[in-house]
Amino acid sequence: MTVGLDWLPNTAFLYLLMFARIGAILMLMPALGENMIPARMRLSFALMFTLVVYPLLSSSLPAMPADVMGIVGLLFHELVIGLMLGAIARITVMATQVAGAIIAFQTGLSVAQSADPTQGGIQGAVFGSFLSFLGMTLIFATDLHHMALAATFDSYIAFPLDTPLMFDDAAQLAIRTVSSAFNIGIQMSAPFIVFGLVFNLGAGILARLMPALQVYFVLMPANIIVGLSLMALLLTMMMGWYIMGFENHLAMWRG
Repeated sequence: MTVGLDWLPNTAFLYLLMFARIGAILMLMPALGENMIPARMRLSFALMFTLVVYPLLSSSLPAMPADVMGIVGLLFHELVIGLMLGAIARITVMATQVAGAIIAFQTGLSVAQSADPTQGGIQGAVFGSFLSFLGMTLIFATDLHHMALAATFDSYIAFPLDTPLMFDDAAQLAIRTVSSAFNIGIQMSAPFIVFGLVFNLGAGILARLMPALQVYFVLMPANIIVGLSLMALLLTMMMGWYIMGFENHLAMWRG
């Protein structure tokens, strides 16, 4: 009795083809692809997830081409799609950085810098680092990482292998995503913008009425206290906007 192994090359090719897209997406996906997660753990998770979805997608994928250039072309196609989708998903979490920078400026704490673990340890406003880390935590707490994995699976329906690379559409989508992230960041920090305008207006009037008073040094502690109080009161609303925007972006992948 002989066992044929003719199916092994095509199986390995399809698995590698799927891993090229899935691995690229999960490398950049918010929460699942953070730099604080060890690289070996992220790689192992991408390999296992590819193995899970392989029986579901293998029948819809093309057979292995006969020439090497055809194989390289398909791998490049999948890798580019994965990088584009993952990078656009990563842009959505920039809303917390926008909101954190505005809040820090309005409360007088823009010089307070800390390392943001979700951005590779880059120095940023302490409010932005806090909101980014909280947003990543809420993605896991609300099970949106399951939706991210489902969107990765559904990307094969929205972007099949036989379609050409749509760089123009990807560029337009990236522009809309940046605009949406900035819009969400402004919505999250809108109360602090109003507070900053009212507070600075009152401080200016007080400075005109009492020129000898050092208004900046007197009101600076009050500015910080009121800003932190607003942060505590409005945190639920702010993160609700963030989670809603992230969910809507993933829902767009799923059609």
